[in-house]
Amino acid sequence: MLFPIHIAYYYTVSALIIPKFLYRRNFIALSVSFILACAFFTCCYRLIEIFFADPYLFKQLKLINPDFKWKKIEGTFAEQFFNGQYMIHALEQSNTIIWGGLLIKFVGMWYDRKQMALNSELNFLKAQIHPHFLFNTLNNLYALTLNNSPASPNVVLDLSQILRYMLYECNTDYVLLKKDVEIIKNYIALEQLRYGDKLDLNLKIKGEITGQHIAPLLMIPLIENAFKHGASEMIDDAWINIVLEVEPTSIKLKVSNSKPMEHQQGYRSHFGKIGLANVRKRLELIYPETHHLMIHDEEDMFAVILHIESMSNSSVSKKEKSNPIDPSFAALTIENKGL
Repeated sequence: MLFPIHIAYYYTVSALIIPKFLYRRNFIALSVSFILACAFFTCCYRLIEIFFADPYLFKQLKLINPDFKWKKIEGTFAEQFFNGQYMIHALEQSNTIIWGGLLIKFVGMWYDRKQMALNSELNFLKAQIHPHFLFNTLNNLYALTLNNSPASPNVVLDLSQILRYMLYECNTDYVLLKKDVEIIKNYIALEQLRYGDKLDLNLKIKGEITGQHIAPLLMIPLIENAFKHGASEMIDDAWINIVLEVEPTSIKLKVSNSKPMEHQQGYRSHFGKIGLANVRKRLELIYPETHHLMIHDEEDMFAVILHIESMSNSSVSKKEKSNPIDPSFAALTIENKGL
């Protein structure tokens, strides 16, 4: 009997008062509307009690106990309606349920707005990563075309695959790790064509890549920086080592590269560049408690280690984790106090 009052009260507040006044920040009208709605539906609640609910309950209780008397229904309509005790009870009962429902609605609205802000920020960061990555790749192609290199068609092919991936497959929150690794291989192939025998490059992938998913374009900036600030700044003896350790629900990527002697003192400054800055921010947003980004800086080398501890795997059920990584790899896992 009282349920229609709750429905009308809830939708009056949530669908009429809040959109009309709260969203427009008209707080005075909002307060007045809340008070009027509260008074109106409390009175409606009390009228339903007087004319329908209380007589029905009294009739049912009378069947159980013929001598039952109920003070609440005694007196005239005015005496019942303006009884302060029962009016306060009606105020409590009508508002408790409604504001409980509105609290759930507000929490849902807050969560939706937070997700929208998060998605907008992630899209903004990815929008920054895409041209940053593209410009560096086009520079590689430009360097080859200047010398009329026969490798140029392969560069265009690899670049087209990377662009297709960036434009059409990176619009989702997560992509298959297998696809992300393929794009990394395409990027490395572009760089190998550019440097040739001048660069000692080693890529090693350990573990089985099955159905793991990862946020797109997280690993490429780390590899890109090794080329940009290691190999491109060295004339001789440039080297880059890339190791990707894959487990059913986690990955660990280590990228290490040689350092040009003349830039040893200020070498860490490149980590403020847009690529790695965006990687850090995206990791904080997507993997807030399940990632570790570590930096190892020595006199003649630089290493970055990214460990993502929790990833979804669509094709792997419960399995035992693989053996720990080898000691030489673990030795480079040091804490970076600045992170």
